Amino acid sequence: MMDLFESARKDQFKQESPLAYRLRPRNFHEYIGQQHIVGEGKLLRRAIEADRLTSIILWGPPGCGKTALANVIAEATTSNFATLSAVLDGVKELREVIEKAKEQRNLYGKRTVLFVDEIHRWNKAQQDGLLPHVEDGSIILIGATTENPSFEIIGPLISRSRVFEMNPLSPDEIADVLRHALTDTERGFGMRKIEVADDALAHIILIADGDARNALNALELAVLTTSPGADNVLRITLAIAQESIQHRAVHYDKGGDEHYDTISAFIKSVRGSDPDAALFWLGKMITAGEEPRFIMRRLLILAGEDIGLADPNGIVVASACAQAFQWVGLPEGLYHLALATLYLATAPKSNSVGAIFRAMEEAQNGASTSVPKHLRTSPRNRTADDPSYIYPHSQPNHWVAQQYLPDALVGSAWYTPGNLGYEARIAEWMAEIKGE
Repeated sequence: MMDLFESARKDQFKQESPLAYRLRPRNFHEYIGQQHIVGEGKLLRRAIEADRLTSIILWGPPGCGKTALANVIAEATTSNFATLSAVLDGVKELREVIEKAKEQRNLYGKRTVLFVDEIHRWNKAQQDGLLPHVEDGSIILIGATTENPSFEIIGPLISRSRVFEMNPLSPDEIADVLRHALTDTERGFGMRKIEVADDALAHIILIADGDARNALNALELAVLTTSPGADNVLRITLAIAQESIQHRAVHYDKGGDEHYDTISAFIKSVRGSDPDAALFWLGKMITAGEEPRFIMRRLLILAGEDIGLADPNGIVVASACAQAFQWVGLPEGLYHLALATLYLATAPKSNSVGAIFRAMEEAQNGASTSVPKHLRTSPRNRTADDPSYIYPHSQPNHWVAQQYLPDALVGSAWYTPGNLGYEARIAEWMAEIKGE
């Protein structure tokens, strides 16, 4: 009798599980997306269908199908399948899985496939605990991670696994996921009369931004909080969809690829004089919780590196905005972040200040660094017949032709003024005083 009750409870729990959990695919016919790695005839698909899988790392953003693919593997394999969450489970649970894997192998000759979700959450010691068992074949690892494996997973484990990069789902693929949820009579809403307006569906797809789990959660919330009409049809309008998924989940990892890729896009947009793109990437970083002082530091660097003397006010404005932000903080400090961004994005550009690195390279490569005698300050280092230093301010235009570089470097030039903004005036003035 207890078995009957337990079975009934399991059925109830299954029905009450979130829609995204219930709809996890059981085979490749139900799996949507990632055709570049699991399409017909692809290596990974062939290995799964032949039950000849080796250890793999699935790397991709949330909701792209990493856990769903693990579920397909669980249904397809004849091996013992075990699951651990690096968020909830640790060394104790890992040891239990390994002991059971050894038992299955010794008694029945069965392999164990271990799926570790969020594997990057395990520290080096915990990952090291997996290594010998992956190496001797006791465990076939399927690791899922949203972080770059090169940074978050130990090298020996990566070298014994194949890394597959997964992409966010396309809008068409998200649409397929939602339509499947609406038509599946066993695990979805196929038994109900539901009409979803085209603009409501488009809104969910847009805001989900390639995350199937996010889209399914929004659809489920819309369905469960909406009453059917007199004709028993439940209608999801744009207004309902907007309430169900109001904000796009910004994919961002403060220490990983998204962090570096986004700041790179931001700086390149400012350097490329595209103020709208610069504001967009700035908005993404602030929305995702990026440290504003990190952004401001990068703008201060850019003011010297990419604007320099084309607009000397660039560093003045950036420095003033940085100081203002220190005083004001968020949220009002966003004005100063945006002000610095827009000023630098719309300023004339020059990278001529980078000449300092070429001059340093010359000094580091063994060029003579002896100061010419007429430039020295110590009288004991000079003789009566040495050329005298000529004071420029006593000359017309406050300039005089005389040697300032070491003898071996006379004629060398590292700084070339640009032809934009204030630097164009510098180029004109320097050419004038030199009689060029």
